[in-house]
Amino acid sequence: METVGGEIQVEELKRRLDAGEDIYVLDVREPHEYQIANIGGHLIPLGDLPNRVHELDTSREIVAHCKSGGRSAKAVTFLRQAGFKRVHNLAGGITAWADRVDPKMPKY
Repeated sequence: METVGGEIQVEELKRRLDAGEDIYVLDVREPHEYQIANIGGHLIPLGDLPNRVHELDTSREIVAHCKSGGRSAKAVTFLRQAGFKRVHNLAGGITAWADRVDPKMPKY
């Protein structure tokens, strides 16, 4: 996987999802943000992650995202400290996805 500092670009994620690769997309935004726009990820808000980390599978590849990459970077750091090895941050978050993958997606 092409990653720089544990990040993955939106185009790479889209290509890999389209190819049917088993990637767990973790959305760490708030529920109201998820309702505005989402890429079909599993919603676990950043503040809930410590209490819900047991819901995640350490053997799966995880790509975390938020609106622009800040909260998901914190999630990636937390997950790595919790023993997850295959975890990446989506560079630019859902804003980059809307800009570069799906221009019809609402921005907020």
